[in-house]
This record gives sequence, C-alpha cells and structure tokens, in this order.
Amino acid sequence: MDVFEAIRSRRSTRAYQDVPVDDDALNHVIEAGRFAPSGGNNQTTHFLVIRSRQLLDELADLVRTEFSKMDVAEGMYRSLANAIRAAKSGRYVFHHHAPVLIVTANRIGYGNGMADCACALENMMLMANGLGLGSCWINQLHWLSESEAVCAFLRRLGMAENEQAFGALSLGHAQTSDGLPAREPLPRTGNPVTFIG
Repeated sequence: MDVFEAIRSRRSTRAYQDVPVDDDALNHVIEAGRFAPSGGNNQTTHFLVIRSRQLLDELADLVRTEFSKMDVAEGMYRSLANAIRAAKSGRYVFHHHAPVLIVTANRIGYGNGMADCACALENMMLMANGLGLGSCWINQLHWLSESEAVCAFLRRLGMAENEQAFGALSLGHAQTSDGLPAREPLPRTGNPVTFIG
C-alpha cells in the first residue's frame, strides 16, 4: 500500500473478530512502533503486548470499575465523559474485545513520553492498515495513569516502577464480512492550514 494511501485510508476499528493475530503480522506492527522517532533518539517506549483473553478481560473489568468511581464534570473531555458513563452502565469494554492490546509506556516525568508513544502508536496503526488489520488508539489507560489499581496491574505484566501508560492500541481482524478495516476516508472538517511566505 502506498504510504499516503495508508495514511488517508486509516480508520479506527471498534469491533473485532474473535480470531488471533498472526505472529508475523503482529511482529511487523510492533517493529513499526519500535522504529518510530523518539526525543533525542532515547528509544524508551516500552511495549506491553497483551494477547491473553483472561488478562484482557481482567483489565477491562478493572478499567470499568475505576471509571465507574468517577463523576462526569461540566466541560470534561467528551470521550472521557463517555467512558465514565459507559462504565457506570456496566457494559463498558475499553479495548473493544480486540484479541491484542499493545500498551505503550514510558518513563514518569520524561518530557517526551507522550510524544514518543504517540509516534509509536501512529506507526503501528499505519502498519496495521497496510497489513489489512484493524486498530484503534486507546486513551483509557493514560486517563487512569494515577490509578494505583491500574498501575499495579500493568506492573504485574512488566511495566517498570518508573513508567506509566501513555496510550494503547487495540489490534485485530475487523468484524466485517472480509475481515478488513473500513478504509473510506472521512471528510476533513477541521485541521486548518495556514501558509506563510
């Protein structure tokens, strides 16, 4: 797939087939993330690749519990408010039942932590699209980065004491007739451009 076409046609997938991701494809997605740029070429993004259905279910239950303790406040970021409301309903699964969740963590207090993880997540989403896999950027673990319960769970999986989650990626075969993600680009209604000079 042409690079611009991979960018233009990338869409978020929020419904997945209960089918494992092939190891070769998964490794390509992870390597795309590992080759993302990082501040000062520090390469400190830590990739936690969760494929165990039991662990994914445990994490979904934990995230649901943590969000259900929160209240929606006026002016709150819409997606965060939606996560809280959905968690309170009891039906919330933040990773959309994907067979793989890749958590990107980085050092606490490191000024480029979010930027480095964001670059890695974008690379992985583009690679996933090029391989015919669906993916979706997942913010919920970052929003819960101060939750002791969530941090303890991620540390149990290998996140270091001096790290925090900055984002995650759900990954799998889209729940479509052909298993491919939706690729029809959405119209651009924002992101203005100003040329100077």
